[in-house]
Amino acid sequence: MLVAGIDGCPKGWIAVLATSTGHGLHFQSITVYSALDAILATPDLAAIALDIPIGLSDGPPRAADLDARRFLGRPRSSSVFPAPLRCLLDATDYVTACEASFAACGRRLSRQAFNILPKVRDADLLITPALQTRVRECHPEVSFAALNAGSAMRHNKKTAAGRAERAALLNALFDQDLSLLRIPSGAARDDFYDAAILAWTAARIARGQAVSLPAEPPRDSRGLLMQIVY
Repeated sequence: MLVAGIDGCPKGWIAVLATSTGHGLHFQSITVYSALDAILATPDLAAIALDIPIGLSDGPPRAADLDARRFLGRPRSSSVFPAPLRCLLDATDYVTACEASFAACGRRLSRQAFNILPKVRDADLLITPALQTRVRECHPEVSFAALNAGSAMRHNKKTAAGRAERAALLNALFDQDLSLLRIPSGAARDDFYDAAILAWTAARIARGQAVSLPAEPPRDSRGLLMQIVY
C-alpha cells in the first residue's frame, strides 16, 4: 500500500510517501508542494495523514485537541494548540480574528492558529466527509509518542537533541538513516521528520489500526469528523 504523511512547511506542504507491507514501512520520496490539492490528487494513495485541523468547532473547544494534550503531557502538550473556529476562516488580520474568536467562545485566537489559517482554509475547501475515510487529521508529536510506547519526546523538535531523538525512532522504523536524505527547498528537516512519522500513521489508517482522539469523535457543521488519529 502506498501512503503519505503531510506536514505544512514554509513553501506549502511537505509530503513523505512510503509503502506499507507486512514487513514494515519503506521510504519512497519527499516532495514539497505549493498546493494541497496536488497531493490529494496523487493516484493510488491508500491513506493520507495530514497535520492540519480538519473539522472545526463553532464555539466549544474540540475534544480532539484536549485529548491530544492530555495524551502528550507536559511539556509537549504545548505543541497542540486549539484549532481555529469555523467562523474565523475568512479572517485576514490577527486583531479581527481575536475579536471574532472572543465573541464566539470567550477565548482569543493564538498566534500559531492564526498563522495556519490559510492552510486550514485550503484543507476545509478540499476535504469532505467521504474523503475522510482515507484522509485524517493527525499530529506529529502524538504519533511520535505513540511509536515511542506512549512516551512523548523529551526535547523540542527545533533543537539538535530533539532532531536526534526523532531521527532515532524514524531510522529504526524505516530501516535507513533519514538524516542523510536531502530535504527539498522550502522545508526544514523537522518538517521532514514530522511528515515521515505521519507516513507511519497513514499506514496505520490504511490497515485499520489507527486510534482516534476522542474515541467517538463528533462531527462539525459540515459533517467532518473532529478527531486526531495516531
